[in-house]
Formats: sequence, structure tokens, C-alpha cells
Amino acid sequence: MQELLNNIKQCTICKDHLPLGPNPVVSAHKNSKIVIIGQAPGTKVHASGIPWDDASGKQLRTWLNVTDQQFYNPEHFAIIPMGFCYPGKGKSGDLPPRQECAPQWHELLLQQMPKVELVILIGMYAQKYYLKEKAKQTLTKTVKDFKTYLPYYFPLPHPSPRNRFWLSKNPWFEVEVLPELQKRVNSILI
Repeated sequence: MQELLNNIKQCTICKDHLPLGPNPVVSAHKNSKIVIIGQAPGTKVHASGIPWDDASGKQLRTWLNVTDQQFYNPEHFAIIPMGFCYPGKGKSGDLPPRQECAPQWHELLLQQMPKVELVILIGMYAQKYYLKEKAKQTLTKTVKDFKTYLPYYFPLPHPSPRNRFWLSKNPWFEVEVLPELQKRVNSILI
């Protein structure tokens, strides 16, 4: 596993498309039990090299009901974004994750983590990649139908502060989805 992580950290596949240059951010362990697959690091995470080291990460840890210590223990959580490096700025936020990373690295990582019990798919890119034709037409419909994908996959919206409007429009998320997520995570980490 360590050799694979070192290879990922040295990856430069898409360097010509990265405005801040390559800085792959990933965390995994052969004993990881839960995998979090998000989008791509933002500028703060690019600078720190620590996954989910921003407001979105704080919200995600609240959703999961875990401490920072639990979250950053790679034997508990592997953190594997769809794109390992900051993709750049777009018109309404960061650009989508680069498409080279997931096909190049995800399967190799998952093969080395035989104890994974849950894969949390954050955002549309991760959901479409992993759920394929089983993903619904919208992220909202996929998340609302989360029980269909259990026990292995758990789809979530992005915990970004930019998603406050989505959360206010979909109060069922906090009432129906988050308690189930927390129960599932807690049962695995015990």
C-alpha cells in the first residue's frame, strides 16, 4: 500500500492542466474500513495537503458524527477523491475533478483495502462513476434513494457551505439520511 501511495503522490499525469501544479491528496491504509470518495481538493487542501481540511470537511465530520482523530485515522477512513489535485477555478466554483485520476488509481487502491465495509460517494461525479446506470437523473434523487445502494455505497451531497440552499430545500436529508449515515458509520467503527 505504501508504495502505491508514494506512486500516487508523485503522479504528474495531468500536470499541464493544473493551475497550481500537481499535489495529489489521498489517504488510505490496508485496514481502512470506510472509503470517502469526494470530488477534488480545493485551494486550502492543496496548500495544506490534508484532505477535507476546510469548511466542507468540518461539515462532513459533523454529518458523520466523528471526531477529527477518528476521521484522520486511515485505518478508519480512506480518503480518495475523484481527482487528487486541485483542478482550477471555474465560473461558479472549482472546475470538475480531472478525469485521469479515478481510472488510473481507484481500483488499485480499493484492491489493497480488503476490509472496506462502506464507500461514501460525495457528489455527482463520484456517484455517476461508481453507481453508473443505477445513479438517478439528479444528485437529489440519488441521495433520497440512498437505501437502494446500501450496505456498500452511501451517496451524499457535497458538504460545502455553498450547498446551504440545497440543504434548506431538502429538509428530509437531515431527518432521514444523516441518522442512517451516522448509525452505519458508528456500527463499522465500533
